[in-house]
Amino acid sequence: MSPSDNRVGDYLRSLQDCICSALEAADGGARFREDAWQRAEGGGGRSRVMKNGAVFEQAGVNFSEVSGERLPASASAHRPALAGAAWRARGVSLVLHPHNPYLPTTHMNLRHFEALRDGETVAWWFGGGFDLTPYYPFDEDVRHWHRVARDLCAPFGPTVYAEHKRACDEYFFLKHRGETRGVGGLFFDDLDAWGFERCLAYVQAVGQGFLDAYLPLIERRRDTPYGEREREFQLYRRGRYVEFNLVWDRGTLFGLQSGGRTESILMSLPPRVRFEYDWRPEPGSAEARLADYLKPRDWLSEP
Repeated sequence: MSPSDNRVGDYLRSLQDCICSALEAADGGARFREDAWQRAEGGGGRSRVMKNGAVFEQAGVNFSEVSGERLPASASAHRPALAGAAWRARGVSLVLHPHNPYLPTTHMNLRHFEALRDGETVAWWFGGGFDLTPYYPFDEDVRHWHRVARDLCAPFGPTVYAEHKRACDEYFFLKHRGETRGVGGLFFDDLDAWGFERCLAYVQAVGQGFLDAYLPLIERRRDTPYGEREREFQLYRRGRYVEFNLVWDRGTLFGLQSGGRTESILMSLPPRVRFEYDWRPEPGSAEARLADYLKPRDWLSEP
């Protein structure tokens, strides 16, 4: 079972600090505003949001450590033996919405979950990952993103990258649209088979890997010129992000079912978005090109 020490919570708090510092440095001026909050049933968190920076229209990086007396249905649906158990969860979740349509939106989440009966841990697992949602994709950016993901997975086994990439493609999929949310990355859940120490080491590798994967993209794309056409397409495609988070995302559902802080849960939504009935891009346009990226691909084996 999971150790009773505080290493997971300590690490996740330090990761939130590290990522916020790195993003403030990358933005070059804006700072995160922190809201500390408490939850009546147990626990609380630190929500940090940056708005209207030089790079980020909105960036949210949240830490939470919460508990409850009965698992929400969304958490016990695929583990019926744990129905009715008490629970404790810790996690860091972030979503970054840049101004520039050429710089992708991105998401990362890392979490540790425990189920308890009579005060004793009866199950634990880690989950999380990171993914990338471009609007005007560049092949070199997508390959860089996946190379970082592959390399951080390598010490944990030769099949880990392929398995967690496939899980990401399958999870971040808008079934009602028949398209992926973006170009993928890594996704894992119910991770306990490696033992606690190795699982924690992997979570730490993913946390560092996110910065290694995303910070170079900021430097490449932050100053790419764009006009109203690109901005309007970005706002339109952000609508797909809203659709996924409100219709399919298990984390959103768990947070709302467990009585979490609504503002922090919905921090992932973009500050501005546009919906348009049955809009289709002009054939052969840069906007139409995105469709080729919204399906699972082996990015690192393609020429």
